Amino acid sequence: MPTLEHNALVEMFREHPELAPRLLATLFHVEVPPHASVAVVESSLDQLIPVEFRADLVLELRGASGALVLAIVVEIQRDEDPDKKFSWPTYVTVVRARKRCGTVVLVVAPDVGVASWAAESIDLGLGLGHVEPLVLGPAVVPEITDPADAERETELAVLSAVAHGNGPKGLAVVQAALVGLGRLDQEHAMVYFQVIWSGLREPMRRALEALVMERQIEGEERFPFVRELMDRSKLAGLREGELKGMREGKLEGKRDTLLRLLARADIVLTESESARIQACTDIATLDRWIDNVLAAKNAAEVLS
Repeated sequence: MPTLEHNALVEMFREHPELAPRLLATLFHVEVPPHASVAVVESSLDQLIPVEFRADLVLELRGASGALVLAIVVEIQRDEDPDKKFSWPTYVTVVRARKRCGTVVLVVAPDVGVASWAAESIDLGLGLGHVEPLVLGPAVVPEITDPADAERETELAVLSAVAHGNGPKGLAVVQAALVGLGRLDQEHAMVYFQVIWSGLREPMRRALEALVMERQIEGEERFPFVRELMDRSKLAGLREGELKGMREGKLEGKRDTLLRLLARADIVLTESESARIQACTDIATLDRWIDNVLAAKNAAEVLS
């Protein structure tokens, strides 16, 4: 099921269709055909065979005369999916055949490992034909640390924060992106910040929280959702910790009960058997061992 982060990135390209060809030209140095318009079209790609393929987004570039000059299939990829190596060539051939124009696949992959996997050439068979996905990943997306640049290219700044937020310049990249979000309405800014926040690892989250607490993030007062999301995330972590603590306490109680019953039954444990009890994290198993003590003559029968 698509996540909020996945859908938000799709919507970024849907609401700003001109972003895709601009990135192809500026980041991949591809010669994009001259065009007068970019439009989102259907993403459902039906073949003559009874199979439906659905891309995240399909964009059409048209020249001044209205003729199609290029189609771009946009795919958001946050994890490796072997099926994509078969569907991406399908997207290219079906769109190309239907629209009678050149077609490319643009894959947005914020994770460096996923981006490397996605960029692999797809052999169509016997080395006679290939599909080369264009991958918008950390190796291609620039690290935008200048707030002025982030304000001019807010969508690219968001992609930069998603791709580089955990890197050496991560904090500066995220701060710049937050400044860029200032030119957006609250709804879009909140969604984009959540996309950035969800991709940050704990060390970077803590560093960002510290800056927010010190109110050293430019324009942070305009984004009440920043602190709200951080607080909600922290609360969720506390709840998870509380639940983990309760479970550990219950397990420890079960282990203590089992050990006391074994001692009363004069059943001696070897070192490995004792370690096995301490390592057990399944309450049902510990309950079964406790019941076994009543009729057991040795530790092997208890731990059976």
